[in-house]
Amino acid sequence: MTVPEVHPALAGRFSPVGFDATIDIDDQRVDTLLDAARHAPSAGNSQPWMFVVARRGDAVHQRIVPHLARSSSVWAPSASLLVANLAHVTIEGSDGWEYSEFARYDLGQAVAHMTVQALHLGFDAHQFRAFDREGLAAEFQIPSHWEVTSMTAFGVSAHAPGEARSPGTSRERAGRSDITWLRADRTQG
Repeated sequence: MTVPEVHPALAGRFSPVGFDATIDIDDQRVDTLLDAARHAPSAGNSQPWMFVVARRGDAVHQRIVPHLARSSSVWAPSASLLVANLAHVTIEGSDGWEYSEFARYDLGQAVAHMTVQALHLGFDAHQFRAFDREGLAAEFQIPSHWEVTSMTAFGVSAHAPGEARSPGTSRERAGRSDITWLRADRTQG
């Protein structure tokens, strides 16, 4: 039996560290990315995510860029779209009661849906954490029951896969047996 191939968009997916600054993203495509996130599964349909959306050059973008770490400030500002990904982590007004133990996982699902949708639209995505979370939360007055968890840069790569990678990174992926703890069709050993 032949193992079915991974969809080419997923197999070729990579996280560029350089974006074509001449490519813009229109409102309709931004809305489509947000719709992809809306359709992501979540525990109890809680949808514990929210996004700060910044198109390159707009007022929101100008407020986000100063909060990027030195490493991401080299490449992220040229992306067509920067999105800060927020998770609803505690119940508002509580003494830290957890909103959902799956909030960050569910946010990850929503961001993954946006990433796959971006690939379908011809855009690449680079998810990252190299920014000042507290500074960004203060900048946009994010309530304390929400967490600025990660960011995603969307755009068209300025390089082919494998070119201009971050130092020390590799496209080499772990094998199936490396990511499987135990499978009924295989013995552990």
